[in-house]
Amino acid sequence: MGSHVLVIGGTLLDAKGTPEAGLEPGTSNPAVIRYSRGGTARNVAENLACLGAEVLLLTAVGDDRTGQRLMEQTGASGVNLDHALTVPNADTGAYMALLDSNGNLSVALDDARVMECITPAYLNGLRRLFRDASMIMVDGSLKESALRSAVRLAEKYNVPLCADPSSARLAHKLRPYLPYLHLLVPNEVEEAELLDVDYTGHSPDTSLALARRLVNMGISHVAITLPDFGLNYATGSETGYIPPSYSKHVDSTGTGDAVTAAIMFGMLNGLPALECMRLGAAAASLTLQSNESVVPNLSLDMLYDHLIV
Repeated sequence: MGSHVLVIGGTLLDAKGTPEAGLEPGTSNPAVIRYSRGGTARNVAENLACLGAEVLLLTAVGDDRTGQRLMEQTGASGVNLDHALTVPNADTGAYMALLDSNGNLSVALDDARVMECITPAYLNGLRRLFRDASMIMVDGSLKESALRSAVRLAEKYNVPLCADPSSARLAHKLRPYLPYLHLLVPNEVEEAELLDVDYTGHSPDTSLALARRLVNMGISHVAITLPDFGLNYATGSETGYIPPSYSKHVDSTGTGDAVTAAIMFGMLNGLPALECMRLGAAAASLTLQSNESVVPNLSLDMLYDHLIV
C-alpha cells in the first residue's frame, strides 16, 4: 500500500448566489451571495484530509491574492501542496453558481483556464508521486493530454484510479478511460454523457441500468449522485440505492465531491463496498446542510453519526 492519496485537478473560488424572492430575468435580483473555497479535486482532497488521509494535491492557481488565500486554507486543512503550481500572470480559477431558493443548482459558470498549466511534462516529472500512491483521483478540469498521462501513470504503477467528471460538459474527456477506473462518481446527467446517451430526466431505474453498463465496461465501483441526494451504486457483485438523510437543505455545492472522498476513504481502509457507499451517502447529507463546499470540522465520527442503517 502506498503512502498517500494523490489528487489531481482544479482549485477554484466558489461564488454562490441564492435569490431571496424568486428570480426575474433581465434585471438584478436581491440575493444572498457567499464565497468559499472550491474545485472538485481540491474539495475531494480537503474532505480526505479531514477524515485523516495523507493527501497530496496537484493543482494550479494564479499568482494573485485569491490563489494565495485558497492555498493557505487548503494547506491548513492538512493537504500537502508541495507540488502545486502558482502561475505568474494567470487568474486563479473560479466557479459561479446560481442556486434556487431550495439550494439546488440552477446554472453555473466555471473558469479553469489556469489548469492548462497541468501538463504531461509536469505530471511525468512527478511520477514518483504516482508510484508511491495508494490511490489516485482526477477530475474533469484536466486537459485531455494531462488526463491521458495521469491514467497511463496510474496504470504503469498499478494504483487504483478514481474520477469525478466535475461537469456534464467535461465528462466526455473520461470516456476513453472508463475501463481503467476503480471508482467513478457522476450525477445522472454526467452518467448519460459518459455513455453518450440522451438524458431524458430523473429515473432511478435508468440510472441504475446505466451504472451496470459502466461496471460491465470494467469500472469496479460506480456511485451515481441523485437529485434527491441519495445514491445509486453498482459493483461487479451488487447494486442498490441508499436514500438521503438530512434535516435541512442549505446548499448542494460540493455534495458530489464529498461523496467521492468518503467512498475513497472507505476503500483505503478496506471497508466492504456497501459500507463505502453508505459513508458516501452520509457525506452527501452533511454537505447538503452546510453553506460551505466542504463541511467545517468534518470527521469520521460525523460521518458515522449520519450513516444510513
